[in-house]
Amino acid sequence: MKVQLLPSTIDECGKASTRQHLMSIIIDDRVAIDAGSLAFSCSEQQRADVRDILLTHTHLDHIAGLPLFIDDLFASLKEPIRVHATAEMIEGLERDIFNWQVYPRFSELSNEHGPVIKYIEFEPGSRFEVQHLRVDSVLVNHNVSANGYIISDDAISVGITGDTAETDEIWTKLNSISDLKALLIECAFPNDLDELAQVSHHLTPRRLERELEKFRNSGCEIHIINMKPMYRESIIKEIDDLGNERLKIFEVGKVYEW
Repeated sequence: MKVQLLPSTIDECGKASTRQHLMSIIIDDRVAIDAGSLAFSCSEQQRADVRDILLTHTHLDHIAGLPLFIDDLFASLKEPIRVHATAEMIEGLERDIFNWQVYPRFSELSNEHGPVIKYIEFEPGSRFEVQHLRVDSVLVNHNVSANGYIISDDAISVGITGDTAETDEIWTKLNSISDLKALLIECAFPNDLDELAQVSHHLTPRRLERELEKFRNSGCEIHIINMKPMYRESIIKEIDDLGNERLKIFEVGKVYEW
C-alpha cells in the first residue's frame, strides 16, 4: 500500500512547505482520505485516477479542495466523483458548501456523461469497500461527526485517526488488527494550549502520550499528522521530549510504502 500526505502550504520561496494547513491523504494514487488540498497538490496522474474520496469529517481544512477538484474535472468526468460520507456529513456539505451561495450544487448538475458527484452514505462503525480497499469506520471524539478509519488491502492495514481528542473505540479496533503496519494519528496543539485542544477536541503531545497507553501493537509504526502549522516546531519538540522512538513525523509529499 502506498500512502502520501499531499502538500498544502507554500513557503516564502514559492515551494511546498512542511507546514500543513489542509489535510488530504492519497492511497495507491486512487483513493483520497479527505480533500483539503486535493485540488491544489495532487499529481496529474492522481487527478486522472482519484474518483473516490473518503471524508473523516467536514471541517474546512479537510474539504476545502473538494469543490475545486470537481470543478476542474467537470467537463471531462466520465464517471462521478464518489464522496463516501455519513448522512450528517452529506447534509452539511449540501447545506453549507454546495448551496449555490458558496459553490454550485454539483449534485444537481451533470455533464454529457452523467452526474459529476455521487454521495455514498455509510453508517459510522460500518465496514465497506472503496475501490480495492476494505474500510472499517470508527467514530472518534471530535466536535462534529467524525470518523477514523482502518484501511486494508489484501496484504496490510493502516490506521488513520482523523481529528480526535481522547477516545476508546478506535484503540479497541486497532488492537485487534494483526496486519496493522502503520498508524497515522493527529497531534494538533502544543501542551501550553491544552485548554484550546480540549475545547476543540484535539490532542497535544501530553494527551497523545496518554492515548498511546491504550495501543497494544508494539510492531506498528506511529506517524504524527495534522499539526497546526503555527505550532509545528513546538509540537515536534514536545514529541521528541516524550522519548518515544516509535513516534515519527509523517513527511509531507513523501510516498510511504508498506
